[in-house]
Amino acid sequence: MGNTSRRNFIRIAALVGVNIKLAISSALAANSLKEDKEMKEEALVFLFQGDSITNGNRGRNNDPNHIMGHGYAFAVASRVGADFPASGFTFYNRGISGNTIPDLQKRWQPDTLDLNPDVLSILVGINDVGALVDQRPGNNSLEEFERAYRKLLEQSRKLNPNLLIVLGLPFVYAVGKRKTNWETWQNGTYERAKLVKKLARDFDAVLVDYPAVFDRAINTAPAEYWVWDGIHPTVFGHELMAREWIKQVGTRLKFLNKQYKY
Repeated sequence: MGNTSRRNFIRIAALVGVNIKLAISSALAANSLKEDKEMKEEALVFLFQGDSITNGNRGRNNDPNHIMGHGYAFAVASRVGADFPASGFTFYNRGISGNTIPDLQKRWQPDTLDLNPDVLSILVGINDVGALVDQRPGNNSLEEFERAYRKLLEQSRKLNPNLLIVLGLPFVYAVGKRKTNWETWQNGTYERAKLVKKLARDFDAVLVDYPAVFDRAINTAPAEYWVWDGIHPTVFGHELMAREWIKQVGTRLKFLNKQYKY
């Protein structure tokens, strides 16, 4: 091998060595950051937003016995809070019965942005469908529904770029008075659920598919066992929702995934 070839070989070998060292250093740094992020998953603020399904007849004062209501939001908070008492988590429930997307817009600043959550969970849409069925105020088009929902998420992500968004799909079943105008109920809910899926993709959100959960459950007991009036879950239905919420959010908050095996 000539001197020139030897020098080129040495130069190339040195460059390869440097690149390997840089790749190893980058990998170690990435792993370190990942570990640090997992270690720092503490003092998180969890906020549940939506309508009556989230509201769960919650209290309106600071009484800790009633503040989370008695629905899926309560079930999630009770488990996570009890199992991670040293983590300093805070839980808020700001669901309000009858709320539509326009209603959330009106109170988004005090009931969401001012609380500055780290995890924002939203379940809304069924009352928007109800307004369509009854032809009453809040009867917004699909385009208006998506535009308003998107704006809420944009405002929230702007305030906290690291915000973990959790979007639940609305659901309805042909039980009781929902059997009247059933096609409108079914189609309206389905179309809004499609938009929520789209928003979940656009905002890298966790998607919680509650309809799929109840569809499976109906194979074991009638729909009214899980969703007593076609919209509002029973105690058992809320339990299924809480399990699914934890399961899906656990794909992003790994400490939940390690604790709960759903």
